[in-house]
Formats: sequence, structure tokens, C-alpha cells
Amino acid sequence: MAKRLYVGGLPYSITNDRLAEAFAQAGKVESASVITDKFSGRSKGFGFVTYASADQANAAVEGLNGKEVMERQIF
Repeated sequence: MAKRLYVGGLPYSITNDRLAEAFAQAGKVESASVITDKFSGRSKGFGFVTYASADQANAAVEGLNGKEVMERQIF
């Protein structure tokens, strides 16, 4: 069963591909999406990452919570 994680504290310049790349160390990322402002197209500073299993999602939470991605601390 897929597990979707909320990711906050993202840099405003991050892309979907870069988000997936950052979270790939915890397992196979099924999808990664950065939420953007519909008018400016700029990131709102949060997004979602989906893993195939809850074990991979839990590993991501434990391993990446509080880490820096592109010089911003994520949670």
C-alpha cells in the first residue's frame, strides 16, 4: 500500500525531480510533487512524496526529518 508524506520547509527553487532525488535514498519514490502558487508558479515551500510501502516512508521520516535540502531544513 502506498504511503504519502507531507514535506515542509522546502526551498522555493526546488523542482519535483530534485525533491524525488533527495528522497530516493530512503526507497523507491513513486511520485514527488512540489505545491506551487497558481499565479506565480513559485513553490509554496511544501510538497508531497509517495513511496510504495510504509516501511520506505518510515525510513524517509526517520532519515530525512530535520536534514538540509538545498540549504533549507526540511520536516
